[in-house]
Amino acid sequence: MPPFEYAPAPESAAVVDIRSHYGLFVDGEFVDATDGQSFKTVNPASEEVLAEVSAAGPADVDRAVRAARRAYDRVWGPMPGRDRAKYLYRIARIIQERARELAVLESIDNGKPIRESRDVDIPLVAAWFFSYAGWADKLPYAGFGADPRPLGVAAQVIPWNFPLLMLSWKIAPALACGNTVVLKPAETTPLTALAFADICRQAELPPGVVNIITGAGETGAALVGHDGVDKVAFTGSTDVGRQIARSVAGTTKKVTLELGGKAANVVFDDAPIDQAVEGIVNGIFFNQGHVCCAGSRLLVQESVYDEVLDRLRTRMGTLRVGDPLDKNTDIGAINSAEQLARIRALSEVGQAEGADIWSPPCELPEHGYWFPPTLFTGVTQAHRIAREEIFGPVLSVLTFRTPAEAVEKANNTPYGLSAGVWTDKGSRILWMAERLRAGVVWANTFNKFDPASPFGGYKESGYGREGGRHGLEAYLAG
Repeated sequence: MPPFEYAPAPESAAVVDIRSHYGLFVDGEFVDATDGQSFKTVNPASEEVLAEVSAAGPADVDRAVRAARRAYDRVWGPMPGRDRAKYLYRIARIIQERARELAVLESIDNGKPIRESRDVDIPLVAAWFFSYAGWADKLPYAGFGADPRPLGVAAQVIPWNFPLLMLSWKIAPALACGNTVVLKPAETTPLTALAFADICRQAELPPGVVNIITGAGETGAALVGHDGVDKVAFTGSTDVGRQIARSVAGTTKKVTLELGGKAANVVFDDAPIDQAVEGIVNGIFFNQGHVCCAGSRLLVQESVYDEVLDRLRTRMGTLRVGDPLDKNTDIGAINSAEQLARIRALSEVGQAEGADIWSPPCELPEHGYWFPPTLFTGVTQAHRIAREEIFGPVLSVLTFRTPAEAVEKANNTPYGLSAGVWTDKGSRILWMAERLRAGVVWANTFNKFDPASPFGGYKESGYGREGGRHGLEAYLAG
């Protein structure tokens, strides 16, 4: 059968209105940085400059933390949970009303395919606010005592791979518990966080309850180190997580860290192979592999190795790489030139160490940051591509013979964020789940999220949990 030809199906960008300059969102208003510094945010699919964004310095961080403290002391902290819930419900509904705008803006600023931002990210953002709105007036019944108290001001630093979704994971539980927040989005993807600031104003959220400051690592360090914050929540790289852990050591600040991963996706010989192949593709190529819990280490039982690899290569050959706003696109742009360089460097290391590289025939766009879906075979536990997080569309394949060997290889990593198991036997799923040292173990699926389910890691993947009732605990005193 000849290849199926797709007609272009681009989503219109006319639904978004990107300003030429964005300020900081402090105390309910957009303001410029005190020292007038700014930086550019770029469309990774075209390298086009989208906007100038203010860079917050120490004085701006202090101004935002003081605004959050005033709002906590005077308005949000004393407010009954049922009234906080009303604001969260209002925010959730506005997100739904503006869903198309937010999805397009996320794809333009981040490079992710519109079908993922439209069908996964934004619906989950709304779901997170709806879910925690429901918790706001039920905290005394959540198992944290009869009168659980908020912590105060939360400093939150989020990554670039899921800009608005990570914002919702941080802000929704914090507000539900009665905290106020100062949030810093990643410097490469600030636009949807700033759009969320506008949503806060639209929802008539009291000034200072949510403050959003933009900037690079220096801004985040100043925020985390500020004496006026009571809680630090960070999602990002393990290296930065270590720096944060050191900076808050010896203080009274409560900390949660959600860091890197090198998840094992284990396929047994009794697994439904076609479903497993779809799960493998979703596990590593979703969001260009820019996923901390991506199934980047595929462990295949030797007896079905050839069959799985044949079907996987066939399936990878159908993936479409290109314009993130095209509704047919499966794999969009790499988020930045720096990230593309890291992916290329580690892929070159994999070849130099003797692994076999393969990608389907794939014509990449001339401009922007792109990397084809890539498969490494002949990989051993000693290879760097089997140990280090690549954070791109690169899959390393290993084999095993027995369940015990699968467990040993899957756990042979400094990380412990997620894992996947593909088998027809329920008893084997439970046996594996008990032994895999990972915060999340998916069975016959991968990369599924729900606001009622906790998420977090072991070892160098961080500590603390987000989501569900567990996510409340991170923002309550006790």
